[in-house]
Order: sequence, then structure tokens, then C-alpha cells
Amino acid sequence: MVLAQSVEGSNPWLNMGIFALFVVVTLFIVFRASRTSKTAVDYYAAGHSFTGAQNGIAISGDYLSAASFLGIAGAIALNGYDGFLYSIGFLVAWLIALLLVAELLRNTGKYTMGDVLAFRMRQRPVRAAAATSTLVVSFFYLLAQMAGAGGLVALLLGIDSTAGQALVIAVVGAIMIVYVIIGGMRGTTWVQIIKATLLIIGAFAMTVWVLGKYGFNLSSLLGDAVAKVGEGGQRLLDPGGQYGLTGTTKLDFVSLALALVLGTAGLPHILMRFYTVPTAKEARKSVVWAIWLIGIFYLFTLVLGYGAGALVGPETIANAPGGPNSAAPLLAYALGGTVLLGIIAAVAFATILAVVAGLTITASASFAHDIYANVIKKGAADDKAAEVRVARITALVIGAVAIVGGIVANGQNIAFLVALAFAVAASANLPTILYSLFWKRFNTQGALWSIYGGLIICIVLIVFSPAVSGGKTPMISGVDFHWFPLSNPGIVSIPAAFLLGYLGTILSKDRDDAKYAEMEVRSLTGAHAEKAVNH
Repeated sequence: MVLAQSVEGSNPWLNMGIFALFVVVTLFIVFRASRTSKTAVDYYAAGHSFTGAQNGIAISGDYLSAASFLGIAGAIALNGYDGFLYSIGFLVAWLIALLLVAELLRNTGKYTMGDVLAFRMRQRPVRAAAATSTLVVSFFYLLAQMAGAGGLVALLLGIDSTAGQALVIAVVGAIMIVYVIIGGMRGTTWVQIIKATLLIIGAFAMTVWVLGKYGFNLSSLLGDAVAKVGEGGQRLLDPGGQYGLTGTTKLDFVSLALALVLGTAGLPHILMRFYTVPTAKEARKSVVWAIWLIGIFYLFTLVLGYGAGALVGPETIANAPGGPNSAAPLLAYALGGTVLLGIIAAVAFATILAVVAGLTITASASFAHDIYANVIKKGAADDKAAEVRVARITALVIGAVAIVGGIVANGQNIAFLVALAFAVAASANLPTILYSLFWKRFNTQGALWSIYGGLIICIVLIVFSPAVSGGKTPMISGVDFHWFPLSNPGIVSIPAAFLLGYLGTILSKDRDDAKYAEMEVRSLTGAHAEKAVNH
């Protein structure tokens, strides 16, 4: 096998030593941070104690997931221009978060997305719907991260068997669960800050190294990547290599673009980060910091992707454990041997760890705060310690489910899996968030139709799409039960969710103009925001 030959001369013990050192250091930091996490506000929102700059770095750490580092680098290495479209979509999406969501959400909410959606609705059904959506989006996102963890550590250890990689995913998942249960949001935020710093520095160093090999001439790098492919290599530089060859792939591209651009503003683990800062001004500053850091990083991915194609080769990458997700680690090995491979792999592991921690805390907080405290206890739960305890138990369950899902999804391109999570977020969450913030007539029935309708349509279309069966790299091989032709359902499910929210609202006479007026004042001016958050 190509990978076994390429890293046979390396020292896996050194690789794992660097890997283990990072785990020990971050565990120490998380443990120290957890000593001040005594209340629900500390566990869910880090006591609102982070500045806009700190939170912006943490957001970039939360957002620059395994999809960004491993998945996009691999997509560019194998598909060139069309692979870079993921980077463009992920970055442009932040403009919607900045202009329409961040500040308004921070002014209106408390801990979770459910706080905002249920502000002027009937609490119990809307909170239950918001929690359901949060759990589903988090699950899809967790699939990508766990699959990335399996491929990454398998690359370090040279594990080629499916059973071996499944064991790796289980072990990595167990370590991540420990982080989440111990650290809460405060510990997770510090891990995300450290991880974002290491990731951007590592990507910058590799970018400079790759460009230095070509005299800092990007054209030479691109030419070498094309030459490495041989006949047909020009497709790496032209649009349409992956999308645009047929009418179906053109529609798939539009669908993917809609999901990427609209999904960010509906991702619950990103939305929850806005509650870790003390004011709406700091929330807005967080997004500005995040846009700059994320934009710079995505420029690095362009060089890393083509660099992997030129220096490692698409065939080697495709045949490696983890497939395209191995492009960045293999590039690190080609550049700096064992030591750089170990460092970059540890940084990539930190990437997965931080994102999984953020996702798991968000999902567990949503269940504990929205379902347990406000649906089961009907808002009368005075024991915040019990609520946090429920959140920790939920985190354990979510982690176990993510391990099983990650084993099933192992080998899929991570960027593609994350795009499915974005489609679910854009379908189930974003229409309801925007209607809640900006439409006076919007009511409980509209919210429920929008959330559940968008969620069900999106999930059904994913299950019966080529991504699950019948495609080139389906999740379930050997069978074909797909009837929906597109790999990403966003082009159907997102407009359908907006339409259902509208129809549900106008077909119900329920409305509360006074409550909307209160929400509008809070969201636009920040009045009473502190009271709402610290209640």
C-alpha cells in the first residue's frame, strides 16, 4: 500500500509522543478552567467572561473544523478549483451571521437558540423543536469530525483495516467526551483559542514552505500540480471539474452553495458562542475577528491543497487511509518528515477535539436547558446543578452516538459531510431564526412547521440521495435505494422551510404583537439584555 511505504521510515512513537503531549497539556488547561465552572452560566456560557477578540479567535477555532483543514485541502488536491468552492462558501456565509444574526441573537437570548425562538412563542413546543433541530445538526457535524479523527490517527499509526480505524475512532471519541464533561464552555473556549492559534500558525508555516519550494511563484505551483496528474490535469484549474459536467451536477453545485452560505447563521454551536461575551458590541466584534482569521486561513488552504497535489500526488492521497482527508498530513510528511507530520497531525487532532467539544456542549445544553428545564420541568427547575448534571449525562450519550456514527461514515470526505450539516442547519434553523427576529406576524405554528418541516424534508432527501446509496462514494455500499438525484438537498429543503414557516403562520390566527415589540426593542437596542442573560 502506498501510505505504508511512504511513512515506513518514520517514527510512529515520536508522532504519538507529540500527539500525547498535546492531549496532556490541553487536559491540564481544561481541568484548571473547570474549577471555576460552578453554575449553569459558567457551564453553558463561560460566565460571559470572554472579550470580543478572544471569542472571535475561539469562533474561528470552532468553525475551522476538520472539514476546513483536512477536507478542503483534500478536495482541492483532488478536484482543484471546485474544491476551493467550499472555502469560498464557508467564508461568505459569515456576512449573513454578522449582518443579520450575531448582535440580535446576543441581545435576545440566554444560553441556547431555543431561548430566541421561544421568546414570543409557546415555550414548550418551540423549545422541543429547537432542541431536536440542534441535536440533529450536531449529529451530522459530529459525523464529520469523528470520521476525520479516525483517518488522522490511522494515518499516524499506519492502520489500514476497517476494524482498526473503528477502534481508533472509539478511543478518540472517549478522550473527547472526557474533555467536554470536565471543561464546560470555559474549558472548551480555551481549547478552541489554543487550537485556532496553533492551526493558523501551522497552516501559515506550511504555506510559506510550499511556496518557498516554487520560488514563491503560485503559477509554478499550480503548473506542477497539473503536471503531476498528467493527462487531464488541466481540470484542476478549470471550473466544472467536479460540478458542472452535467445538468445534475450544476444543480448540485447551486444546492451546495446555498447550504454553505446560509448554513453558518443556523449552526447552533456557532450561535451559542455569542453568549460567552458580556455585550452585543463584543458579539459583533467577535464576528469581525472571526471573518479575518477564517478568511486568511482559507487562502492558506488553496496553497496547501495544490501543494499536496504537486508534492504528494492525487493518487497517493486517494489511496491513503482517510483518503482525501489525509492530504494535509501527507503534505506535512513530504515537507518536513516525521516531526512536521507529528506536529501537524496533533494540530489537526486539536481541530477535531475543539469542534467536537463545542458541538457536544451545545447539544447537551440544548437538551438540558430547553427539554429538561423548560419542557419536562415546565420552567420551574430551580436546581441549576441538576440542569448541569443532565447536560453532562447528555454529553456522554451524544459522544457515544457520535462514535457509532463516525465509524459508519469513516472514509467519506469530511468537507462533504459538513456540507450536509450546513444543509440541515439552513433548512431547520435559519428560516425560523430570521422570521422570529424580523417578522411581526410570525407565530408558534409557523415556527413548528418551519423547524420540523425543514428538518424532515432535508433528512429524507439526504437518506434517499446518492450520498447515502448509489453514488460514487456512498455511505452504504452494495445497495442503491436513492431516488433524489442531488447529493446536497439545500436547493429544495431551504426554500421549502421558508415556505412552510410562512404557510404555518398565515393559516393560524395566533399572534402576539406586544411580545414582538419587546423582542424588537431588546434585539435592536440591547435593552434588558443583561437581565435576560443573567436571569
